[in-house]
Amino acid sequence: MNKPIMAKATAVWLVDNTTLSFKQIGDFCGLHELEVQGIADGDVAVGVKGFDPVANNQLTQDEIDAAEKDPAHKLKLKFYAAAVGEEKRRGPRYTPLSKRQDRPNSILWLVKFHPELTDSQIAKLVGTTKPTIQSIRERTHWNISNMQPIDPVALGLCKQSELDAAVQKAAAKAAREGGAMSDDERRKLVSTETSLGMDTEPRIPSSISGLETFSLSDNESEDDDKGDLLDADSFFNLPSGGDDDEDEQP
Repeated sequence: MNKPIMAKATAVWLVDNTTLSFKQIGDFCGLHELEVQGIADGDVAVGVKGFDPVANNQLTQDEIDAAEKDPAHKLKLKFYAAAVGEEKRRGPRYTPLSKRQDRPNSILWLVKFHPELTDSQIAKLVGTTKPTIQSIRERTHWNISNMQPIDPVALGLCKQSELDAAVQKAAAKAAREGGAMSDDERRKLVSTETSLGMDTEPRIPSSISGLETFSLSDNESEDDDKGDLLDADSFFNLPSGGDDDEDEQP
């Protein structure tokens, strides 16, 4: 572990109970020096209760004393043998109660827009179970008629970087298997940054689909032929005079 648990609360305690510099506290807690200064000024972490790192076996008093005497001294996190191997927790992702009702909607979004993701990848992204994912894929979920696909990143169930990493992994797997993909499928398998950097391909709008071979060459030739046959002055010529016209003259 590179920083103490409850880092901001630990920084609050160190600001209130020691004479350590803002940089020393920031380096130890993984915070910016200005953020620690904001804690001291009362602009940051308002209402956060200080967390004693000495009483919670994360820092020794001797280490604090040495850092107070030497501003260049960096605090070292106390070695805790029981915490070895616990940095990366195994098991399903924890989802807050307030967001669990939106989890099926996020699964539906992933199934719809990223069908290449495996059930285990989706379960890791949003913290669900494979039977739930399978029921949504097969549209047998009890509430499927009321579901709306919603981006899990927008719901705060996962980070965009995590989703991109899962999509890239699926893309690499598909490339190894040599499966042929359409343009739409290929766009789905790349990350957001990659897709924004891709060259745009001109496309014919679907509203005029089927007219791509339409040509005006035949119509133009017909108009040219008509132009040769018709004379504009002929429309204004009066009929030539006959015998009746001569009789009318005095």
